[in-house]
Amino acid sequence: MEAPATVRAAKSVMWTREDCRKMESAGLLPERWELVRGEIINKMGTSKPHSRIATRIPFWISEAFSIDCILSTCSINVAPEDNPTSDPEPDITILKRPNGESDGNPEPGEIELIIEVSDTTLAHDLGPKAWLYARAGVPEYWVIDIKGQRIHVHREPGSAGYTFMRVVEADGEVSPLARPDAVLKLERLFA
Repeated sequence: MEAPATVRAAKSVMWTREDCRKMESAGLLPERWELVRGEIINKMGTSKPHSRIATRIPFWISEAFSIDCILSTCSINVAPEDNPTSDPEPDITILKRPNGESDGNPEPGEIELIIEVSDTTLAHDLGPKAWLYARAGVPEYWVIDIKGQRIHVHREPGSAGYTFMRVVEADGEVSPLARPDAVLKLERLFA
């Protein structure tokens, strides 16, 4: 199935990872950027609420996963057919094994869970990024909606996107698919 529709200008450029590396070397890209479906996204400075939540997540999620398996803002590989035009950098990536055991970008098969913190990018995180992670086979993807004070939980990835989605409100709790016995209270994250 095709990706969700993306409106592009008639003469827009579909960038690749290689193009971005060259532009980065030449100083033509902003300091923080990511590539999603051929589009270079300027990851401008984060807001205070985004920073506060992103800083809390490793402590909060360590109730379920070893701290050695948690990566912050690290590029990952996606499905082979999407890798040339996508170089996403999730806020948090939870690996199946401690992160010191491999070099390079994590591969989809090494990932348990991806978490994005969304302050101003909710539509992008729930749309193109969710589709990209599902197509790569990432088993679980959470979008923390700061303004809505909730988490969008995505599971059961496929080529058309995630087939299981639910929203957990700030007074609720969530258990990661890989650690169903771990109960994480959202109030600790949003407090």
